[in-house]
Amino acid sequence: MSCNLVRSLASAARIQQNNLRKQILVRSVSSLTQLTSFPAATKPLLSQGQTCFTPAYSFSSEVPSINEKIEGLVKQAKVVVFMKGVPAAPQCGFSNAVVQIMRMHDVTFESHNVLVDEELRQGIKDFSNWPTIPQVYMEGEFIGGCDIVLQMHQSGELIEELGKVGIKSALLTEDEEKK
Repeated sequence: MSCNLVRSLASAARIQQNNLRKQILVRSVSSLTQLTSFPAATKPLLSQGQTCFTPAYSFSSEVPSINEKIEGLVKQAKVVVFMKGVPAAPQCGFSNAVVQIMRMHDVTFESHNVLVDEELRQGIKDFSNWPTIPQVYMEGEFIGGCDIVLQMHQSGELIEELGKVGIKSALLTEDEEKK
């Protein structure tokens, strides 16, 4: 075959393919028009000026500040820990130490990973006026960071503080329970 014949066949195939695409497009558009045309008696679902999207709250002053969010978070549970990572996978040694201390006392606690939210990470430092993470709260009151919780654990004071919020430490002996 000559080059001119090959070019002619290729050109004819492209023209035929384009014509086929146009026919499919015209049929699709006419089918779509039939599907979207409504009988005259059909009433619109929305009245004039109404939209499908109704926001849960306006984006003005109703959005809670980070301090309001944190205040809500510290009151979610008896013990709340703001940490780097999650209890199953702490992302720093200090957060891990706090988690281990809480586990030794068999304390159920709510945790919040500050690494996933920069606003929370800075906000919790401002909220407590404490520069480091982790931070431990009991019934909404700031207790301290890793160093303070460790000292309280070592001195036995943590058992007392847990008792004040209604949590029985797993480290209590039978004699200590009777006191």
